[in-house]
Amino acid sequence: MLKPLNDYVVLSYIKEEEKTASGIILTTESKEKESMGKVEAVGPLVENIKKDDKVIFKSYSGTKTSYKGEDYLIIKAENILATYED
Repeated sequence: MLKPLNDYVVLSYIKEEEKTASGIILTTESKEKESMGKVEAVGPLVENIKKDDKVIFKSYSGTKTSYKGEDYLIIKAENILATYED
């Protein structure tokens, strides 16, 4: 597993719904850029965020990477805006 350093967090992406609750299929234009993820690992300087938290982060922040066939985002903790529960 990836192990972030300092104040970085490793996120996996939470896939957005392809259609609405009423069954309307969303086109690419109507979907926002992915900005929600699940915390996979946190660096030693990160506070208030822990593994398995679901978070909302600033769009266009962080570094995308692949590891063992999975896509991840490595992001500074300061770019995480909120946690949430389903």
